[in-house]
Amino acid sequence: MSHKPSLMIPALSAVVAALALLGCQKTDETQATGDKVAQKMEQAKEATQKAADATASKMSDATITAEVNTALAKDPNLSALKIDVDTAKARVVLHGKAPDPAARDRATQLAQNVKGVVSVDNQLVIAKG
Repeated sequence: MSHKPSLMIPALSAVVAALALLGCQKTDETQATGDKVAQKMEQAKEATQKAADATASKMSDATITAEVNTALAKDPNLSALKIDVDTAKARVVLHGKAPDPAARDRATQLAQNVKGVVSVDNQLVIAKG
């Protein structure tokens, strides 16, 4: 046997090193892909949460409007009047007419007492004669 195996060792080492580098590159690519997937999943989760919050807000606003309308309908001085109730982000706006200042103030009070109401903008005008 000759001493040619000494050339084979560096060649074999070079092949092993190349395979190791390829393996590392694949691991880096796999990690990068995994990171991108995780990022997309987080973005989807956030978008879903925002949509759920918006839906809950709309439902809450609708519930507040219904409850304010019910409270106004129960009041004898306000029940016969057409009072429009608009709610956005738990802020109630009252439009229409009130028979007198006391009834106007009572409408504000009734709306403020509804669970979830943040503020009341009473734009009711006093009905004339």
